[in-house]
Amino acid sequence: MDGSTDNHFSRHEERLMAISTNLPQIQLRRGANQSSVSEFLLLGLSRQPQQQQQLLFLLFLTMYLATVLGNLLILLAISVDSRLHIPMYFFLFNLSFVDICFSSTTVPKVLANHILRRQTISFSGCLMQMYFLFEFADMDNFLLAVMAYDRFVAVCHPLHYSVKMAPQLCALLVTGSWVTASLNALLHTLLMARLSFCADNAIPHFFCDVTPLLKLSCSDTHLKEVVILTEGALIMITPFVCILASYVLITCAVERENRKLDPPKAMIV
Repeated sequence: MDGSTDNHFSRHEERLMAISTNLPQIQLRRGANQSSVSEFLLLGLSRQPQQQQQLLFLLFLTMYLATVLGNLLILLAISVDSRLHIPMYFFLFNLSFVDICFSSTTVPKVLANHILRRQTISFSGCLMQMYFLFEFADMDNFLLAVMAYDRFVAVCHPLHYSVKMAPQLCALLVTGSWVTASLNALLHTLLMARLSFCADNAIPHFFCDVTPLLKLSCSDTHLKEVVILTEGALIMITPFVCILASYVLITCAVERENRKLDPPKAMIV
């Protein structure tokens, strides 16, 4: 009995010795797998053949220059001509500015990475890029909705246009759009900053998009996905509904006016 008991304890001691020997390696491996990512790789252009990379670079550069120069001309024309200082062109001024900012959030980084043969973007830079993408995309939608409302008032209520679209209301609509877009972008960015990213840091896109970042995360993304499906969808659908409703009402108003102007068929000789 004593011999079997000693053998039993000796086996347990050997197992404990083996576990204690391998424990530092296991902890080191686990720490390596869960170490935070300090930068990401943007694989947008690099995934294409070399010849296609050059064509895409020229395409991005041409479109970016055309976008910036075209919108700058709009900003200059509205600023110089006092006849354009009306609500419609005030909203168009803001929309052109937002378009310049939106394209400048991603395209210069893509062009610089291609020229410098570098694909990396820091974690903070990725979050900042995502923040401004959300903000300017939301602002673009909000301004289009505000411009649709402006056209609805101009067509359906022309006699009350100057009262309903007063400068104070126009400034309030634009300011409210900026505040809402900023808060929405901040919410998504803070939720993304709470996620953990492990070994894989390659993003198969030209910029830091939400979907590939969620796929790279090694933490629970359920809350972020719920926010995208609810609050994010609401932010995108509401301006679309406003635009659609405005132009439906405009179309109905134009049809009513056309029926008033058309003489009855029985009166036509």
